[in-house]
Amino acid sequence: MKNHEPNPGANKSILAVTYVLAGIFVCLLGYFGYFLQVKSETVINNSYNARLDSFSDRILRGKILSSDGRVLAETVVGEDGTETRSYPYGALFAHVVGYSDHGKTGIESLANFYLLSSHVNLVERTVNELSDVKNVGDNVVTTLDPDLQQAASDALGDRKGAVVVMEPDTGKILAMVSRPGYDPNHLGEEWESLISGDNTQAQLLNRATQGVYPPGSTFKIVTALEYMRENPDTWREFSFDCDGSYEYGDYTISCYHGSAHGHQNLEQAFANSCNGAFASLGLKLDLKGMRDMTGRLLFNRELPLALAYSKSSYAMGEGASDWERLQTAIGQGNTQITPMHSAMITSAIANGGILMRPYVIDRVENAAGEETKKFLPSSSGELLSPAEAETMAGMMRQVVTEGTASALRTDAYAAAGKTGSAEFETGKESHAWFTGFAPAEDPKLVVTVLVEEAGSGGREAAPIARTLFDLYFSKQ
Repeated sequence: MKNHEPNPGANKSILAVTYVLAGIFVCLLGYFGYFLQVKSETVINNSYNARLDSFSDRILRGKILSSDGRVLAETVVGEDGTETRSYPYGALFAHVVGYSDHGKTGIESLANFYLLSSHVNLVERTVNELSDVKNVGDNVVTTLDPDLQQAASDALGDRKGAVVVMEPDTGKILAMVSRPGYDPNHLGEEWESLISGDNTQAQLLNRATQGVYPPGSTFKIVTALEYMRENPDTWREFSFDCDGSYEYGDYTISCYHGSAHGHQNLEQAFANSCNGAFASLGLKLDLKGMRDMTGRLLFNRELPLALAYSKSSYAMGEGASDWERLQTAIGQGNTQITPMHSAMITSAIANGGILMRPYVIDRVENAAGEETKKFLPSSSGELLSPAEAETMAGMMRQVVTEGTASALRTDAYAAAGKTGSAEFETGKESHAWFTGFAPAEDPKLVVTVLVEEAGSGGREAAPIARTLFDLYFSKQ
């Protein structure tokens, strides 16, 4: 008769398997908790989740409100019980608030889950359900300021373009305008013409987040940052003599309207937006370093933005031709950027290098005005160092005090910024850009303006920004 002695090796194997299974179980529990707390609302609110729309069978869609409580969107119930989504401001908030018919866009899509959730008190909910009456959905309070939105729209007028206004230290989006627009109250009757292939106006496109444009001289922010990074001890020694154009081999780069800027250091060249000086820099910069810099500034990357957007693109790589280097350094070539992305880079500069995640929903309230959810500012990381941000902010201040953004000179506040005039098609006027912030010493507001085919950024875009800065600081 054989004795069956314990097998130490087998026991260890069983114990190891037990630990592994226990570890997997703990991980599953952890992920389940994480999903419920963090990811569940995102999944539920996904536009592909058809089940969410079924909530409307028992919930009356909530209101979308401005930061001061004005109604931007609400559901009106007719005497026959017909529900109609109403937008009291018409086209003014069309792109950022969006629509909920023919699919959903803007905040109507972003906040769909909250608008179709109801936190009315238990007694009222029970009575409504027993009476086959819909419960009232929660209201979404946005960060949007109607006065700034109206001022931005009025200043842009009938011209095509976009305006973004945000707080650099919180990420709150205070205004977002895109032109041309549409009236969401008449979307159904105008839908076919809006999506027609013969329509070249692209009214449904939110130019602020989805329109991509050559950045023009606003890209000199990037070029200057890379040059300073590559030459930390000597960049202040840079000098360039501008006679209105820069010739290199068979190539010629002209300054705007052939302006001769004379002897320029880097700050002066930046303030005067000297194309010749920056084209010469383009030939000196390390191509890999430039690509790394643009990547750090979120070109060719996902943006920390919940609204629908287009990626900005930077195409220049190793082996680029001299012409491509000359063009790219001054914001031409194949580089493309959205006004929202430009505002985010500017916001990071204004905020000491840290980009605060842009957001447009401040809180959710039930029908009685009681808060059910609060959205707080959050950092999206460091786009540039504090020292780089401080230096660039100083250079942007000089653009106003000595350079192309003279429209923003005022004793009321100290503004900083960068203008741009971006060529995009032979025979057409350039796009006008301005992006900047104020007060320069303690930034509270970032404004980015893009006006299509308007010409000079200093002449056409900067005055729009001035209007918004004036309004904002007059209310402080």
